[in-house]
Amino acid sequence: MSSLADKISIIINRELNKEQNINQYRKPLVGFASAHDPLFAKMKELIGPHILHPTELLPQAKTVVAFFLPYSKYIVQANRNSTGVAKEWAKAYVKTNKLIETICLELTEELRQQHVIATFQKATHNFNKQDLTAPWSHRSAAYVAGLGTFGLNRMLITPSGCAGRFGSIIISAEIEPTPPPKEEYCLYFKSRKCRFCINNCPVGALTENSLDKQKCYVHLLATAKKFPKLGFCDVCGKCTVGPCALMG
Repeated sequence: MSSLADKISIIINRELNKEQNINQYRKPLVGFASAHDPLFAKMKELIGPHILHPTELLPQAKTVVAFFLPYSKYIVQANRNSTGVAKEWAKAYVKTNKLIETICLELTEELRQQHVIATFQKATHNFNKQDLTAPWSHRSAAYVAGLGTFGLNRMLITPSGCAGRFGSIIISAEIEPTPPPKEEYCLYFKSRKCRFCINNCPVGALTENSLDKQKCYVHLLATAKKFPKLGFCDVCGKCTVGPCALMG
């Protein structure tokens, strides 16, 4: 790993540790992808033309840095055992979105001091509320950066599971890409023996072949009304608290 890659990982860990308290996070994962990886161009076909290429966000782009902040077992179990969305899960969602922004701002400033240009998109709420499309996908960026494989729940499952939040930042410096995973992490795609996410979806938005984003989003908006003191927390997470939640 290059010294710049080391520095980026150190900054991410440092900022997480500043916010760390008992039962909040596990060790973050960091991956790197070439901004010119063919998968970024292919996303316009797979996801839609609204998805921006890294160079459309930063013309000097050379590397996309992706990171995953995995929730603790305590947070996962709280949401798994709760009839509705656990308050612990909702608080973690709001707090982690802010933490991702802090991490990206710190990376941008410290990289600037090394004459590296950087840009990033918000952790969430940067999507069109009518058709629910977004110009950038942190999960997709993390996939290209070798952090995991997509599961039946449409989430990216990493070696540390899928319960947590992803962030990413585009930079003008070149870092060696992280190799892709050598194994499939989704138990359904691996052996067809798990359908936890489908069975646990409270509104039936998730099936083997599709995700009804509108039905899911209506449920998220309803959930947000239950936690007015936390800020806007349109969360659920019931599809991410099964066997693939924690993994390693």
